[in-house]
Amino acid sequence: MTPVEVSLGNHCLSTPLPLWEGQGVSLEGQDGCDVPLFLVALSGGADSVCLLLAMKRLGYRVEAIHCNFHLRGAESDRDEEFCKQLCEREQIPFHTVHFDTKTYAELHKVSIEMAARELRYGYFEQLRKAIDAEAILVAHHKNDAVETLLVNLIRGTGIHGLQGIKPRNGRIIRPLLCVSRKDIVEWLHEIGQDYVTDSTNLEDDVTRNKLRLNIIPLLEQINPAASENIAQTALRMVEAGKVFDTAMNETVSDVTAGSTDYFVVIDKEKLNAASSKEYTLHTILSPYHFSPSQIEEIALSDYIQSGKTWESSTHQLVVDRKALLLRQKTVEGRRPFRIPETGTYVIHETKDRTERISIKSIVVDDTFKISKERDTVTLDADKARFPLTIRRVETGDRFIPFGMKGSKLISDYLTDRKKNAFEKQNQLVMLDADGNVLWLIGERPDARCCITSGTINALVVRYY
Repeated sequence: MTPVEVSLGNHCLSTPLPLWEGQGVSLEGQDGCDVPLFLVALSGGADSVCLLLAMKRLGYRVEAIHCNFHLRGAESDRDEEFCKQLCEREQIPFHTVHFDTKTYAELHKVSIEMAARELRYGYFEQLRKAIDAEAILVAHHKNDAVETLLVNLIRGTGIHGLQGIKPRNGRIIRPLLCVSRKDIVEWLHEIGQDYVTDSTNLEDDVTRNKLRLNIIPLLEQINPAASENIAQTALRMVEAGKVFDTAMNETVSDVTAGSTDYFVVIDKEKLNAASSKEYTLHTILSPYHFSPSQIEEIALSDYIQSGKTWESSTHQLVVDRKALLLRQKTVEGRRPFRIPETGTYVIHETKDRTERISIKSIVVDDTFKISKERDTVTLDADKARFPLTIRRVETGDRFIPFGMKGSKLISDYLTDRKKNAFEKQNQLVMLDADGNVLWLIGERPDARCCITSGTINALVVRYY
């Protein structure tokens, strides 16, 4: 592609198009094509009109997509018609989509703003794939980045929230983040191009509008370069974030002692030694929907009390002896399973595993051998009265472990076996009709129902 420039104030858009991260990111086609195709989000406002026309002047192939959210009555239809006529004049392919945004918000119990966002970006990606476009270009500019940083700051944020808006997020690209709103409007005036104005942007009824209309002008009275300085701070935070992420990833890797198929183990001693215990926990737990207040509580608790539990909407964190254990919550509780007679049964089924138990009765003769496999137990049939029950261990459950004298709480037995909190919660027992423990499944049978020299019939039970 022959290099071309479009001057916007003190900044020049050029080919390859530089993006706001202190480095040039080429928008050359992935298949080596000199003129890749991009889908441009066109609202009809100054920002998106500028982006569409600038991309065309740079020589890229562009198609426009306009979303009519039907939130502003006749004004929404006016915007759609403006975009349609602009694209006809510029000979740019035009796509439009209509959304019932209010109904979507009600059905999904989200704000109108979030509903519009989900609808918009969901459709953008569908259309991008359909027309085989390289990416979707949206017209966020420097002022938007400043507003986003301030919104995040007001709500409470960490180092990533202070970076403003990313110039690239997967297939979403924002080429105008280095350009101010003032530069955009002046360029459109220079080329004689009009645009439409969303009247809701002129009302200070939402946080972003209050910042745009009231707070940022006040900051610029204090320092005319306030917006520019905030934008530069965001740039510096991007660079600082790279250093921070590298260090934090190393810390997380160090404190995460290991994991299994169903939980993550966080080493308490190493976590306490981390330079920032709370931020390390935040990095680990926030992707699992734990709130900042929960993470602060966990960090301040010193997690001494074994068995202490915190829950997010999707996950559970439990304090164990030397670790914090994190796992996904099960959708449904596990119900006790009754076994009326010998046979093979599916006792529990998930998408990842099917659990079965087989019970058969055999005569004890000269060929009889007691199984030594962990998944199999051999019991005296006359001491195991049906129906049998399989369930999880409950508080207060006791048994007499084979080879030992006297009864023992199962919870103490499992502690002695160094089982962690999740393993204890998931431990199964098999009971007889009177509620007596016959087998701590996978661990040890109860001494009272084991095979003796007087046993005539045996039950061979296998859990697999």
